[in-house]
Amino acid sequence: MAPPRTTRPARGPAPAGAGAPPDGALPAIELAGVVKEFHVHGETVAAVRGLDLAIAQGEFFSLLGPSGCGKTTTLRMIAGFEEPTAGEVRLRGRAVNGVPAERRDVNTVFQSYALFPHMNVFENVAFGLRRRRVPKAEIRDRVGEMLETVDLAGRERHRPARLSGGQQQRVALARALVNRPRALLLDEPLGALDLRLRQAMQGELKRIQRETGVTFVYVTHDQAEALAMSDRIAVMNGGRVEQLGTPREIYERPATRFVAGFIGTSNVIEGRVAEVPGGRAVIAHGPDDRVVAPLDPGRPAAPGDRLELTVRPEKITIGPDRPDGTRCAVRGTVAEVTYLGTSTSYTVTTAAGAEVVVFTQNAASADGVAARGDTVWLSWDPRHSYVLGAST
Repeated sequence: MAPPRTTRPARGPAPAGAGAPPDGALPAIELAGVVKEFHVHGETVAAVRGLDLAIAQGEFFSLLGPSGCGKTTTLRMIAGFEEPTAGEVRLRGRAVNGVPAERRDVNTVFQSYALFPHMNVFENVAFGLRRRRVPKAEIRDRVGEMLETVDLAGRERHRPARLSGGQQQRVALARALVNRPRALLLDEPLGALDLRLRQAMQGELKRIQRETGVTFVYVTHDQAEALAMSDRIAVMNGGRVEQLGTPREIYERPATRFVAGFIGTSNVIEGRVAEVPGGRAVIAHGPDDRVVAPLDPGRPAAPGDRLELTVRPEKITIGPDRPDGTRCAVRGTVAEVTYLGTSTSYTVTTAAGAEVVVFTQNAASADGVAARGDTVWLSWDPRHSYVLGAST
């Protein structure tokens, strides 16, 4: 039986604020105007288009987006497996264009763990240290310390075939971290695990990152994964960053319709601006509706402008009565009711023809607050309306 794990203090500084490098601090990883083009069947395909990023030392940074958005290509350029067509990749301020992968102070963990099946856990983790001719006593100490960090102490002599998927992934992490890289690059490392184990490993990954203080750059298409673990997220689309911010910023204040739709469930309501009192836009939606959204000072609007705004399903209240005049109010008919266990989802068709999804918690009763075909009022605090910008 493995001895109890003791929590170790982080070896690196915790990222401040949103995780951006403090003023004057050197980023662990920096991409400046990075472009990557591929030539396919005589055509030029741009995978990454003018990317600028600065990732802080000790930050858990995620590249999030759908397949083909450029996130894995970006990771491979940081690792040295691909060279930029234009722009610079910098590690701790030093340009590494042209520097081979084995000479960059970063390690990569892929979805396939690539463990050596004929070696035990200790030998798998020690492999890189032995190749670098690290003294035996130091190898023993460093491997033992790393196995304790990833909660595998006591399994040193086990072969990979005797380990679960989550344990194998932790061996791969230990092997990458034992070399003490400045940054660890992770390309969909949880993709091969089932849902329950994947969720458990999210917490493990975040714990390991905090305890080691190593900068993590994490590639995923799973929004929940990125929200749960990241200090900051870059949402990518078409080779560009649509939005960069903390998980809370990206979820609560999506910058574009793409981000609103890709991160969680979001309702988009369209209409023309009727008036602009006190920095807020009053939007004409349905004949009896009142939809208000605060305006960003950098994104003004005038009467007659057409706007798209988003509001999250859990921010909306559903009921038979029209709410008071301080709240946004939209009238509609319940088109679908879906019981989800902890919550119930209502799909409501508004008088203007929009579909709005509402989540209500089943805290008091699982019977629901409305039935299919009911006429209802949807309401929410105007602060939870957020005007969307155009996609990049």
